[in-house]
Amino acid sequence: MKSILAVLAGGTLGTGVRLGVDTLLPHGGAVFPLGTFLVNLAGSFALGMLISRVWPVAPEWLRAGLGPGLLGSFTTFSALALSAVELTASGIVTSAVVYVAASLVGGIAAAALGLRIGSRRAIPPIGPDE
Repeated sequence: MKSILAVLAGGTLGTGVRLGVDTLLPHGGAVFPLGTFLVNLAGSFALGMLISRVWPVAPEWLRAGLGPGLLGSFTTFSALALSAVELTASGIVTSAVVYVAASLVGGIAAAALGLRIGSRRAIPPIGPDE
């Protein structure tokens, strides 16, 4: 039950932050989806950091709240796919291809960087795994 509540809380926070980014960096149609691109890179980096730094010492409920909850609601593949389709439908196929490729390569690189930076120094356990 603790994990479910953590996912709900994390999801609420992640969705709110995502809406804030979408408000500040609007996208859609023929506009390069900078907000979605940056959100997905930041989420990939953050997940890499969390997996290498927090997962080994965090209780299961905290991992659930931060991973599927917070970052799962903050980042999204469906927004990436929709933006690519909108760019293509607007006749900007080259931008759509660059966006998808940059998102995939950038996301993988960001996750790898997060893992590398996060694994540099261990942190003490956060609490019992409940």
